[in-house]
Amino acid sequence: MPLRPWTRDREGVLPTKLEDWVAADHPVRFVAAFVEGLTDEEWAALEIVPGGHPGGAPAYDPAVLLAVWLYGFMSGVRSCRKLAVACAEQVPFLWLSGGQRPDHNTLWRFYQRHRGGMHVLFKRTVATAATSGLVVWAIQAVDGTKIGGNAAKDRTLDAAALAKLLERVEAAIADLEAQNRPDGPPTPPRLPAELAQAERLRVRVRAALDQVTAPDGPTRLNLTDPEAGLVKGRHGVVAGYNAQAAVARVDLPGTRPARLLTAVAVVPDADDHGQLLPMLARVDATTGRGVATVLADGGYHDGATVAICAARGQRVVMPEAQQSALADPFHKEHFAYDPAADAFTCPAGHALTFRGIKARTARPMMRVYRGTAAVCRACPHFRVCTTDARQGRALEVGAHEAALRAHRSWMATEEAQTLARQRKALVEPVFGMLKEELGARRFLLRGRANVAAEWTLVATAANLRTCVRLWQHDRLAA
Repeated sequence: MPLRPWTRDREGVLPTKLEDWVAADHPVRFVAAFVEGLTDEEWAALEIVPGGHPGGAPAYDPAVLLAVWLYGFMSGVRSCRKLAVACAEQVPFLWLSGGQRPDHNTLWRFYQRHRGGMHVLFKRTVATAATSGLVVWAIQAVDGTKIGGNAAKDRTLDAAALAKLLERVEAAIADLEAQNRPDGPPTPPRLPAELAQAERLRVRVRAALDQVTAPDGPTRLNLTDPEAGLVKGRHGVVAGYNAQAAVARVDLPGTRPARLLTAVAVVPDADDHGQLLPMLARVDATTGRGVATVLADGGYHDGATVAICAARGQRVVMPEAQQSALADPFHKEHFAYDPAADAFTCPAGHALTFRGIKARTARPMMRVYRGTAAVCRACPHFRVCTTDARQGRALEVGAHEAALRAHRSWMATEEAQTLARQRKALVEPVFGMLKEELGARRFLLRGRANVAAEWTLVATAANLRTCVRLWQHDRLAA
């Protein structure tokens, strides 16, 4: 077959007007309108003066730099160097910047200076989506995902490993100092690069050793990012963070539903215990409304969380972490409680009476109920229910036992099971999109505050993608 004629000397490949370079419904146009619509209060929260300052050399418009960063995160471009290349080579970025080409230093300085206020943009995206009236606020899902930090796992050391490393570093420094103290010429005014690097490492190791040996300090610390923890994800254990998100559904007529992040957070903890209530507080702060029904997995389950949610009338669909243990016919759940007698009755009909309070280090106190040793030994279920021939079966009951039992009854209903099946479809595709499409498999910054700002900007970009879908839907309907 013949070949199409082509030449690199062709003229007029692009339109003569920059405005004609992108389609009318291109997402980059929504990003530009979103930035232009920010209020004076929101610019102030970002510590940006939109009109610039009268003195000094002309600077890039902060609205341009902000829009470039937002569209970059929406496109999975989170590096300032890659953004600089995109502003020089990619049509949407060229249109967004008006043909200007800020270098990576300019982009980085802007991001470094203003990223602490990115939560303002996140809240604005939620408010923008809310104007559509299509967000389902009543049911939201909360979940966490493990994301690697800008640090190597093998740089996380305990006290013994830090002490050994400190010995090696001090020996290396002594050797370098000996090499740089000749008898002839005087020592240079500045330390040689290798010695200066070793000195900085010694300072970091000493500081880390002081923290892990402190009475209330961590057991181990990462030298590269001291605030990163060891977290286990699908690809093994990494030095990173537990990134939390709350998600609501957006019902778009005639197409698949979209999703809106309503709260985000970053914690160094390896699991999700204790994170549900703070996330619900963030949802309230972002949306200005409560959540009637919360969907969460078993990693968030604990008595205090269940009791507090029940006290404020908030439905929580959340299985227990040890769900399989409930199938045991002699699980504590199958022992009937009599409040008047303050006693339990086992499945075989024997009484367990209150015997005292058990105090545990760093854990809530438990009330202990125990049967009679002779009765337990004579019971046909002995060796199955308990093997304690000296004291008999014991139950440890916490302060939230009544709330936990009520929650188990709720979770056994068909309504709760139907709601529970919605959780995965609501929140897990969001994490897949953030990691695969926006490139958020690894944080680029270090330190919890910086990582939290980065995660917030990732969530803002994800919400902007949802807002773009709403905007495009409105354009088609018009």
